Amino acid sequence: MTSKLSFYLKAARLHTLPLSLAGVILGSMLATTEGLFDTKIFVFAILTTISYQVLSNYANDYGDGIKGTDNEERIGPKRMWESGVIGKKGWKKLLITSTVISLLLSLALLYIAFGTEYLRYFILFILLGIASVAAAILYTVGNYAYGYRGLGDLFVFLFFGLLSVTGSYFLYTKHINWTIFLPATSIGLLSTGVLHLNNMRDRLTDEKSGKNTLAVRFGVAGSKKYYYYLIGFSLIFALFYSNYHYRSPWQYIYIAGYIPVIRQLIRVLRNDKPEKLYPELKILALSTFIIAVLFGLGEIIAAN
Repeated sequence: MTSKLSFYLKAARLHTLPLSLAGVILGSMLATTEGLFDTKIFVFAILTTISYQVLSNYANDYGDGIKGTDNEERIGPKRMWESGVIGKKGWKKLLITSTVISLLLSLALLYIAFGTEYLRYFILFILLGIASVAAAILYTVGNYAYGYRGLGDLFVFLFFGLLSVTGSYFLYTKHINWTIFLPATSIGLLSTGVLHLNNMRDRLTDEKSGKNTLAVRFGVAGSKKYYYYLIGFSLIFALFYSNYHYRSPWQYIYIAGYIPVIRQLIRVLRNDKPEKLYPELKILALSTFIIAVLFGLGEIIAAN
């Protein structure tokens, strides 16, 4: 029992949670600037996001494992598929259980946020929840896994950025405005950068196994240029929002979070050894979380 619990925790890859929570926290903090924060919504939004991320990690481990993408040639920490603690049927049960938990948490969150008063919003977000579950699973699972077709970056941008920030903001406010898409785009681009760094690290083994990520398609030089644009435009969109809604210098406090990002960007551009990219993943993921928190904090301070 202890070994299986340890297995579930390792396969869940809890270190990836800060990145997935960044958008939800930012959306919640932006709603707070309008005096519309709700503790219950926040708690269940966090729990729901965690369930989606864990489901995604389980599905990614299973999908890459069963396709043979994760093997002894892979750079980075070993995936739990290789441990053999549970077999193929065990993995399927784990995915089904995780899916059910994610959907139940989603329903609870939507009931708290919308009740029966906003039925059309309730239905819309149920569909978005189903889409989120499908996206988490189909990244590497199945014959048409979109992660193997170079579409992983697009889905991360949409779900970790646009949907995460604007969706969580809408749960509190029940309205949307176009400027909220600016910080959502920033978080989406940074999150995409994390996935792209991962794919740059795994480019050679992914290419051998037929996983045609953008890193595989772009090659070394193209991948570095693409990463440069992801980081650069994330800062530009954030600054655009701050300038448009300027009230206080505190709104630019998140720039401090970009300092380690820019430093690691330089290291990535100079990198010639894929195995050295693994530490950069953690730096960008944690920096994205910090940037989101500082961005929201600056907006709250400026609003008061």
